[in-house]
Amino acid sequence: MGYEDFSRQSRELYEEAKKYLPGGVTYHIRYIETYPFYVKKARGSRIWDVEGNEYTDYWMAHGAAVLGHGYKPIIDAIKEQLDYGIHFGWCNEWEIKWAKAVTEWFRLDKVRPSNSGTEANMYAVRLARAYTGKNKIGKFVGGWHGGYDGLLRAVSYPYDKPSSLGLTQCVQRDIVTLPFNDLDGVYNKVKNEELAAIIVEPVLGAGGAIPADKDFLKGLRDLCDDRDIVLIFDEVITGFRFYGGASNYYGIKPDIITTGKAVGGQYFPGAGAIVGISDIMDLMDHLKRKNFWERVFHGGTYTGNALTMRAGYTLINELKNNRDRIFPYLDKLGNRFRKLLNEIFEEHNLNALVSGIGSMIGIHFTSTTTLKPEEIASTSNIELMKKYHRHMLNNKIVYLSPQSPHLFLSIAHTEKDIDLFGEATSAFVEKIK
Repeated sequence: MGYEDFSRQSRELYEEAKKYLPGGVTYHIRYIETYPFYVKKARGSRIWDVEGNEYTDYWMAHGAAVLGHGYKPIIDAIKEQLDYGIHFGWCNEWEIKWAKAVTEWFRLDKVRPSNSGTEANMYAVRLARAYTGKNKIGKFVGGWHGGYDGLLRAVSYPYDKPSSLGLTQCVQRDIVTLPFNDLDGVYNKVKNEELAAIIVEPVLGAGGAIPADKDFLKGLRDLCDDRDIVLIFDEVITGFRFYGGASNYYGIKPDIITTGKAVGGQYFPGAGAIVGISDIMDLMDHLKRKNFWERVFHGGTYTGNALTMRAGYTLINELKNNRDRIFPYLDKLGNRFRKLLNEIFEEHNLNALVSGIGSMIGIHFTSTTTLKPEEIASTSNIELMKKYHRHMLNNKIVYLSPQSPHLFLSIAHTEKDIDLFGEATSAFVEKIK
């Protein structure tokens, strides 16, 4: 029995959705040929659709749910806060507790909340321009920083195509695209540019779970110091998948860290943060800069709402108080996952590259062995990856995207889950052989 046999109610819902939603979905990456399934419930590492089918989830709320779906301490805090109120439009004590927890977590001076990772990156770029007095922003091929015009370039292959309609040339000209994990290439691209900032994901997410080399990130830090460039780490995905974030894992301190998703406690919209050094963050300080035209604007109706702040504070406390249990376990699972897949692909002589670090995994059916997004994207067998995705879906194992698998583990996943993923992968490889 395949996907289309056990998900007929989802097919009916999709036909209804197409009447009201462009493409029938709220975000195109959630579409699955020939229709998506509709989730009703999530717990731990499992999700259930409207027909009661149970799936093992490796998408985990776009990577946010590092503690698994429905994590009880966070849910309990949310339930208690609901009795007090959700959003007041006034200051609340949880924004202070949250801010202290976030700045201590990332080892930076000050923070402001935003409503998403996209917003966080927008404000970070604005701060960098104000701080340096320069306009251009360096971003990496394959890097995804949300839907903000000022960073929406060279996201998906082919990288020379516009990432969206409706982008103006004046904005696009201020984005300088850079080669990931290629320090010489970066120096060559920026030598004649005046950059306000370089923004980088320490581990490319949408680009395929490709970790940066430590020397590469260190080289970026040195370059930014030499050229008066603000170094921004986009840690929307990595911020809570490593203790203290990827900046702590790599031992490199950026000027600004942006995050989203999990910083609001995994489950809530209205979650994002701009964390940075005081010299930059104080550009938003209305007490130090009385005139509005002399400071950087930041705001938002739902920024700092009590529910999101309390959930985010609870998440960070859980991660800190259980660090010796959570992070070694995630690393162990991730290493086991990558080792198992590599063994399966090598045994069957299938051209494949398994990337990732910690609890992030990327699977690429390609002949290249180089962890560069351009080479991986240009040589990947997209049709084979789509067949792999459908095979796993038939086995009620789910991840995104069909053409570029990048998966996230949580503490709710088990070694048995990984073994079952491996068994399903072995069956797929046998079938295509």
